[in-house]
Amino acid sequence: MRGSQFPGGAAAEQNAGLPGGPATSSSTTLEARLHGAIEEARSRLITDQARDGHWLYELEADATIPAEYILLEHFVGDLDVETQLKLARYLRGVQGDHGGWPLYHGGELNMSASVKAYYALKLAGDNPSAPHMKRASRAILDGGGAANCNVFTRISLALFGQLPWPAVPMMPLEIMLLPRWFPFHLSKISYWSRTVLAPLLVLMANRAEAVNPHGQGIEELFVVPPFEQRTHLANPTGAELGNVFLAIDRLLRVVVPLFPRSWKQKATDKAMSFIGERINGSDGLGGIFPAIANTVMVFHVLGYDKDHPHYTAARAAARKLLVVDGNSAYCQPCLSPIWDTALAMHALMEIGDPADEARLTKAADWLCESQITDTVGDWSDFRPGLAPAGWPFQYANDHYPDTDDSSVVIMALDRDSGNASQDAVRTGTEWILGMQSANGGWGSFDADNTFAYLNHIPFADHGALLDPPTADVTARCVGMLAQRGLGRDHPAIARGMAFLLDEQEDDGSWFGRWGTNYIYGTWSVLSAFSAADENPGAPHIRRAVEWLEHRQRDDGGWGEDCASYWPDRCVTAKASTPSQTAWAVLALMAAGEVHGAAVRRGIDYLLDAQRHGGTWHEEYHNAVGFPRVFFLKYHGYGLYFPLWALARYRRLTTEKSPTEPYDL
Repeated sequence: MRGSQFPGGAAAEQNAGLPGGPATSSSTTLEARLHGAIEEARSRLITDQARDGHWLYELEADATIPAEYILLEHFVGDLDVETQLKLARYLRGVQGDHGGWPLYHGGELNMSASVKAYYALKLAGDNPSAPHMKRASRAILDGGGAANCNVFTRISLALFGQLPWPAVPMMPLEIMLLPRWFPFHLSKISYWSRTVLAPLLVLMANRAEAVNPHGQGIEELFVVPPFEQRTHLANPTGAELGNVFLAIDRLLRVVVPLFPRSWKQKATDKAMSFIGERINGSDGLGGIFPAIANTVMVFHVLGYDKDHPHYTAARAAARKLLVVDGNSAYCQPCLSPIWDTALAMHALMEIGDPADEARLTKAADWLCESQITDTVGDWSDFRPGLAPAGWPFQYANDHYPDTDDSSVVIMALDRDSGNASQDAVRTGTEWILGMQSANGGWGSFDADNTFAYLNHIPFADHGALLDPPTADVTARCVGMLAQRGLGRDHPAIARGMAFLLDEQEDDGSWFGRWGTNYIYGTWSVLSAFSAADENPGAPHIRRAVEWLEHRQRDDGGWGEDCASYWPDRCVTAKASTPSQTAWAVLALMAAGEVHGAAVRRGIDYLLDAQRHGGTWHEEYHNAVGFPRVFFLKYHGYGLYFPLWALARYRRLTTEKSPTEPYDL
């Protein structure tokens, strides 16, 4: 990062016991500790690389995904008892002290996660009278009972006959037939929403019923018997538009039964065509578990033979997400090989060891082979004529490349001299340029996915129906374009930087959509500004630096709780974490604070933090799928991000004229 060559501000302690300053015992000790930690982590990273050059680390969510895996098997009536026992053991292990299940490590009880986990355990054979089940049911009832679950959990319960269908918002299957200009259309919602919704609409239209071979229910989790309750739906946002959509919901309940039967069949055919075109082999529809599970269920409901290629592929895609460790197992929401590989490459490139060149070339070749160049995906609905050239998050997800992965990959490949890499970089850059939204920012999977009125429909109570431009993704795209040599006066960079300035919070930070949270967002944006040669003394940069320094904890690290996604808890933090500390240190160095006291304290924290076999110990969730709804723990973050920060610090404090291997 070019900005990191500037000296720090008033807080700087240049050359005070740092590598590159006067030779002192403390600098020698620090240099030795840096070398030891970097080499230990580098060795682990090298060991973790697959034979074909890529990296893949586990991606853990919360209790809902392993619970849904158990529910899926009981829905279709095809039980793998051994796997269920292992999933049940995992669910018991992540039960909170409050008796329920949280959305992230150390979080409060979440009603939907708790109801799904309880039901899954009961289906797997746990006795409701067992102490852990009694604690769970008591906590759920104290929280108002299962009637307070979100829409997706309500649908699951309706499929198992535990809730009446009127408790679920009306989403007629016939919306598959709506024209693109209509206010609601699949192209106007996020990729994850449309891949989940297409099979779900068929399930809802057919009032699908789970096999439920053991006939288990959860009537004990309702304060009021669900089939006696009259009011089930609520305005998801509290805005007047939400009341309008509730009225539309009531109207649809009257008119949908009057639709011609032929409409339902045409809509079913269109939904199944959508699924079939995107079935994605053993990687599954959309590459995400909820869509994959819905696909398995819809094949079952429509009577597909279990040997049908689509059915077997969908079942294989679900099993592919399992992580089995001895007697315990959990299900991942998706796989992250492109993301892990690109970030691992950046960490190794920062070290700059010539011995790693062959490994990096192998990783670059693997990434080049993973570029999507033959499939025109859903993103083309709003960018017709743009040639495909992006990368997905998963091994395969040809209809859904994303700008975040693609930008990080391009920045890594940009340093490779191979012809394949340069072709991929050139075409990928053109795709990123074409995906910029009208407001100057970039969303993850679609351009101009900004139909905010849809957040008010009853179905959207999870608040993640859309994929609008965000600061962290925009920053990644701006940083990549700057590394590729586009100047600040280039329209794409100028508009992107203007978007980022508009998105800065009052306290100087930036929101992190895909990583927890403001520390992640601020690191992303400061890196982009550094890549674009923004003056590190600019007011907006100084405000961000002050915010980061203010958030540093007494132990020298940084930590930010997932609760920070709730507006009234944005400063919540339980403990420092290695990945968030690494982001903060990288951000400060990007802002010219290489020799500042805060950076040195952050480096000391990373050197002192607990490590296991070269990787830093990290128990807290460090990322987000959907703010306030779904959180993630990338198991690789505790390795490549701290390694990256330490290696960059060593490079910038030991080289007189440090070169810039990339601008992330």
